[in-house]
Amino acid sequence: MAAVIFFYLFALLSIVGGLGTVLGRNPVHSVLWLILSFISAAGLFVLAGAEFVAMLLVIVYVGAVAVLFLFVVMMLDVDFSALRAETSRLLPVGLLIGLVILLQLGIAFGDWHAAPTAPELARAPVPDATLIQNTAAIGQILYDEYFLAFQMAGLVLLVAMIGAIVLTLRHRQDVKRQNVMLQMSRDPKKAMAVIDVKPGQGLG
Repeated sequence: MAAVIFFYLFALLSIVGGLGTVLGRNPVHSVLWLILSFISAAGLFVLAGAEFVAMLLVIVYVGAVAVLFLFVVMMLDVDFSALRAETSRLLPVGLLIGLVILLQLGIAFGDWHAAPTAPELARAPVPDATLIQNTAAIGQILYDEYFLAFQMAGLVLLVAMIGAIVLTLRHRQDVKRQNVMLQMSRDPKKAMAVIDVKPGQGLG
């Protein structure tokens, strides 16, 4: 009974966190709602018996990705008034895309049917928990069966990281920057001069 209560609680919090992420007007608040959704999903994984995946979700996504989102949002210096104006202008396009996605989901779930052997497979998961640990089973899936997909996901994250760096990079003209190549290519004979200052004379 307690597991059922926690399941509905975590499921409700995941939905609320997802809605808050999408509907939040402040990007920082959206990231906080996203963290709530991640933690709730981790709770669902614990209830499903996937403790390792739950810990990965908390450590990697909440502890690293969500914090990275916060830093990116705070470093972008977003003009919220211009962002709201742009959002209202593109609202019809967003509603049209949302309608298309809802139609696709309706078509997918309308044709959804469970396999006759689904109850038996749910009662006897593969691999058997008594024969192989959860972490070892995930390792076999990631680094053996779906190795190419795992590497492609890493490339997607790399591109996302490069995009965040490009968006936050600011070339300010009023800041002095170090040019290492220019410093190394200087000629010592032209860079300095020895001046013989006689007693009683100053530097003019």
